Amino acid sequence: MLGSNDIVAFVATREAEKARAFYEGGLGLRFVKDDGFAMVLDANGIMIRVVKVKDFTPAPFTALGWQVSGIEEAVRGLQQRGVHFEIFGFFKQDELGIWTAPTGDQVAWFKDPDGNILSVSQHV
Repeated sequence: MLGSNDIVAFVATREAEKARAFYEGGLGLRFVKDDGFAMVLDANGIMIRVVKVKDFTPAPFTALGWQVSGIEEAVRGLQQRGVHFEIFGFFKQDELGIWTAPTGDQVAWFKDPDGNILSVSQHV
C-alpha cells in the first residue's frame, strides 16, 4: 500500500541553526523551509524534517544514511566540507573510517551537531 509513496525522514535537533548549517553547508542538502516545528530539507527528492525539540537522547544506531556509488570519494568530499568520521574501535575501519563487512558492503559513520549517527554506505 505504501510502496509507491514518498518517504519522509525525521531527525531531531536541539539547536536548529547549528543543524541547518551542518545539513545544508556540510552535507549539501537543499533547505526548503522552516515551518516552525521543523526545518525541511530536500535530499535528492526525499524530504528530511529536522524536528525542533527541547531535549532528546540520540539513538545509539544510525538514524539516517545515504547509499553512494563511491564511498571513498564521498567520505573525502564530506571531510573537505568539515564532516568528521567516527572510528568506533570495536571493528576494523580503514584510515578514512570505512568499515568493510564480510559481504563486501562498506559503511562510514559520522554525527550531526546533536549527536545523531549518520552514515554513507556502498553496497555490492
